[in-house]
Amino acid sequence: MPALPADPRPAAPRRDPEDLIDAVPPATALAKRRRGGGASPRPPRADGAAAPPAGAPVRPPAREGVAAGHVPVLADELLELLAPEPGQTVVDCTFGDGGHARLVAERLGAGGTLVAIDRDPNAQARFEALAAEVPCAVRFIRSGYAEALETLAAEGTRAAAVYFDLGMSSMQVDTRDRGFSYSYDAPLDMRMDPTDERSAREAVAEWDERTLARVLRDYGEERHAGAIARAIVRRRAEKPIETTLDLVDTISGAIPAPARFGGGHPAKRSFQALRIAVNDELGQLDRALPLAWSLLGVGGSLAAISFHSLEDRRVKRFLADRARGCVCPPDLPVCACGHEPEAELLTRRSVTPSPEELAANPRAASARLRVARKLREEDAE
Repeated sequence: MPALPADPRPAAPRRDPEDLIDAVPPATALAKRRRGGGASPRPPRADGAAAPPAGAPVRPPAREGVAAGHVPVLADELLELLAPEPGQTVVDCTFGDGGHARLVAERLGAGGTLVAIDRDPNAQARFEALAAEVPCAVRFIRSGYAEALETLAAEGTRAAAVYFDLGMSSMQVDTRDRGFSYSYDAPLDMRMDPTDERSAREAVAEWDERTLARVLRDYGEERHAGAIARAIVRRRAEKPIETTLDLVDTISGAIPAPARFGGGHPAKRSFQALRIAVNDELGQLDRALPLAWSLLGVGGSLAAISFHSLEDRRVKRFLADRARGCVCPPDLPVCACGHEPEAELLTRRSVTPSPEELAANPRAASARLRVARKLREEDAE
């Protein structure tokens, strides 16, 4: 029997992820500062064209150098909070299509260094195209980001910023034969690194009912996890589940009719759960966060963009723990521990996309950004 995915606990009670995220409304304080705050008359356009009517969706101007069709999520907010400067070293832990990396590299200049990490071989091809166009020194590490950060730490790398854009990339979703999407009929794969041994097809073929139910419940927060697991076991006894639509049909048949027509696609949570398990995404994140923090010099920043509550809770807890000062029992009248915070939270609550960004890129809807600055080195163990 294959090794079981790591238990993701501690986790909050099983509820819809959108109910669990501690997020500010889309019109964040950060966005208000950037736009000058509050409502204001639209200035006339410099090109003489009529300004769009108030309230109409506004597509942000295309950023120089960003590939058409790929829109990096929360890019302006990430750049503003990280504030990369010429000559610095920055680590992009999830290169993907390179949208964030290109914008950061342009800020680093000829004296800076960008280290890009991704386990997807398609990302490496995109990196090679970017490397020929950006002014800074570049390096690509093809592996999971936890393993790559271990390598960088062993080499003694020090960075001014490390950031994550978690989950699957648009590049992976839109490549049909990768099997990430429930919208296309494709081989049931879901591996971010196609050379990994276990795909989603092996998972649904080999895991027992109890394991399947736990994965769907804990990684997808799926209310009907037990029923879906039973349906998968029954279906595979008759015929192998080999394609994405085979799995979608199985899931849809297991969910009560009212639930199939509300709350999004009926297979959404199950596909998320299997993808997380197959790629050990939460295990990677748990290992990577302290490694990324250890690479930062004092004054450096760690940022993470997450797209569901399982990731966001981990990032939030990790940063909050480092921003905590006194750890004495609450009944002590005076602090006796002398513990000082290691971090300053640059985002007290998560930053979410502005209405303008959502109009231009609906896939950004669930994105949450958290950033913290390192104030001092970690305490020795």
